[in-house]
Amino acid sequence: MENVVEMLTEWGALYGTRIVGAFVILILGRLLTTFLTNLVERLMQKSGAERTLTGFVRNLTRISLLIIVIIAALGALGVETTALIAVIGAAGLAVGFALQSSLSNIASGIMLVVFRPFKVGNHIQAGGTSGIVEEIHIFSTILRTFDNRKVIVPNSRITGDTITNYSAKETRRIDLEFSVGYNDDLKLARDILERIVKDDERILKDPAPGIGILELGESSVNFFVRPWVRAADYGSVKCDLLERVKLTFDDESISIPFRQMDIHVHQLSAV
Repeated sequence: MENVVEMLTEWGALYGTRIVGAFVILILGRLLTTFLTNLVERLMQKSGAERTLTGFVRNLTRISLLIIVIIAALGALGVETTALIAVIGAAGLAVGFALQSSLSNIASGIMLVVFRPFKVGNHIQAGGTSGIVEEIHIFSTILRTFDNRKVIVPNSRITGDTITNYSAKETRRIDLEFSVGYNDDLKLARDILERIVKDDERILKDPAPGIGILELGESSVNFFVRPWVRAADYGSVKCDLLERVKLTFDDESISIPFRQMDIHVHQLSAV
């Protein structure tokens, strides 16, 4: 009986201290994890980081710190943690290979919220899709097309492709071409184009719109019309200009010729 008591006393003296130490490490480690996680979140919020990125970094920080605390507590118990760390590393590598596509989307999502090539509400073309950005997540970006379809595009496709942001600038230039016949009055055609552009109050005076002859085509003289407008007015102004030019050309008897080819047939007399 005395031997059992002595053995329990020795075991308690040996492992009791370790258990208490591990318990203290867990308690203090959890408190420190909560403090550091909240600190990281506050710092990112003050720096103006996106909420998506802030939440992702916060969760990643918390999980990483908790893993460190657990390993430290096991070490205090006398557990050999070297092998455990190796197992965790191997498991992480295996998971990384298995989730390679998902991790690629996560990395791309972080790039989108950090470098901000576009933001919610912008009209973009990326990943083979064009539409209005509604949401930016870690894994994907949600676009709303102009016929009101919801399109979910993986972030890796967006960052791996060319991104065109039509809303990035406050103004845009409309590039139009109009063709008139060689027999039409070119000066009158130019005056009509200048008058139509001048009468539209949505068209900016600075930069000044450009109007002139672009080329002498095969069957027509081609004018270019390049007015500047606010980005929000781009679509409506373009449609109105096309309609007004066509109607005014018709009223002024200025033709818009079809593409044509003249074929001359020569009959040779029999020898």
